[in-house]
Amino acid sequence: MALPDRPVSSWFQGMDLPNRLFETGRNDYELYEEDGEFVLSVELPGFDPDDIDVTWHEGVLNVAAEHEDETRGQRKTYHRRFRFPKDVDDEAIAAEYSNGILDVRLPIFEGAETRGTTIEVES
Repeated sequence: MALPDRPVSSWFQGMDLPNRLFETGRNDYELYEEDGEFVLSVELPGFDPDDIDVTWHEGVLNVAAEHEDETRGQRKTYHRRFRFPKDVDDEAIAAEYSNGILDVRLPIFEGAETRGTTIEVES
């Protein structure tokens, strides 16, 4: 029996194992910091603005959505939590939903005390 003529590492070439071990299989959001605020964009196709709940409590943004398609007998749900490393001005958080994308802007406010707030989603 002959041994492979390639180095063992070539068996795993292109597999990117460390990243694959922790993938959730869903890449449905983008989060970045820009011009003094966090910007979160979440893909939520097929939902109505009334189906989406965005809440802020003690430094954690919660995005949840639920839609029932009665004609197909299907229920679609989404839920994610995001924790932010800097203090956010919770009074100025804004959310907008357009063309299947939810955009949430969270202004960074040094020294702001965190308290629970519900954020209205505008269309």
